[in-house]
Amino acid sequence: MELEVRHLRVLCAIADSGSLHRAARELGMAQPSLSTQLRRIEQTLGGQLFVRARTGCRATPLGHEVLSRARPLVAELAALVTETRAAAARAAGGRRLRIGATASRAIPGWLRRLRGRAPRTEPTLQMDVSANSLLGMVASGRLDLAFVHEVEGSPLRVPPQLCLRVLVEREPQFVTLAVDHPAAARREVALPDLAGDRWMVDSTVDGEWNALCRVLRAAGQEPDILHGDYLTAYSLAATGEVVTVSQPTAHPRSDLALRPLRGDPIGVRLLLAARTEAEIDGVFAELADAYREVARESPVYREWLERAAADGGGRGGPP
Repeated sequence: MELEVRHLRVLCAIADSGSLHRAARELGMAQPSLSTQLRRIEQTLGGQLFVRARTGCRATPLGHEVLSRARPLVAELAALVTETRAAAARAAGGRRLRIGATASRAIPGWLRRLRGRAPRTEPTLQMDVSANSLLGMVASGRLDLAFVHEVEGSPLRVPPQLCLRVLVEREPQFVTLAVDHPAAARREVALPDLAGDRWMVDSTVDGEWNALCRVLRAAGQEPDILHGDYLTAYSLAATGEVVTVSQPTAHPRSDLALRPLRGDPIGVRLLLAARTEAEIDGVFAELADAYREVARESPVYREWLERAAADGGGRGGPP
C-alpha cells in the first residue's frame, strides 16, 4: 500500500480524538473500516502506531514520531486547499463562508440572516458532535468559523491561534422526559425526582457524559446512563424508558416535557471561534439575533429567562 495524505489525516484524527469511534465519526467512516485502514497503515510503516484500550487509543513512541511528521504535511495541504478555494471564490465574485457547529436551533436563523445581509456570501455548514474537532478544523484552515458548546467542568482544547467570543456565558441544560412522567407536572425538576430513572446521553459529545456523572454523584445518586444519539434518546424518553439532557431551546413536542433542573446543575458556555477577530465581527450580531429568536420561541426557556431577570439577571442567558 502506498502511503497517502488521506492516511496521515486518519492518524491525526485518531490521535486528536483519542478514540477510534470518535475519529470514525469525524472522518465520516464506519469504525470497522477505520480499524482496517489503521492496520494497513501500520503494516506499511512496519510497527504499531497506537495502543488500543477500553479507555481509548494512545500513540506509541513510533506513533508519536510519525505524527510529528504527519501533522505539518496535513496542515500545509489544508492551507493550500483553503487558500486556493478562497482565491477561486474571489475570482468568481463571491465568497464561501465555511461554518462548523455543534447542534443548536439557532443555526437555521443564523444562516438565513447571513444570506440576507450579504447575498453574494454563501455559508456552508458542517455539523459535528465534537466541539474539539471543529476547533481543530478552524485552526487548520478547513473551516472559517465554529459555533460550539463548552460543557461546564470540561474545558475545550482551544488551539492557541484561535480567537474566541462568548455568545452565552452559561446556558442551563434542561431535562426532557415523558409528558406523563410524574415529575413533568412540576415547573422545575429536582434530581431526587428522577432517582429511579435511567438517563441517555451521547458520550461522543465532548464533556457531556462526565458532566452528568459528576452531577448525579454530587446528588448522591449512582449514575445509570445509557449511550445513544439524541434522536434515539428523545424517542425513548417519549415512552418513559429514559430521561435525557436537553438544550433549553429544544423544540416543544406533544409527547415530551422540557423542564429546568432545580439549581441549574449542568451548564454550557456558547462560543464562536475563528482565526481573527474580524471574522467574528462579521457574523456575531446575526448569531446573537438568531439565538435570541429561538430562546423566545421556547416557552419553558422564556419563562426561565424571565425568572432569571427578576432575580437580578445573574443566571446567564442570551446576550
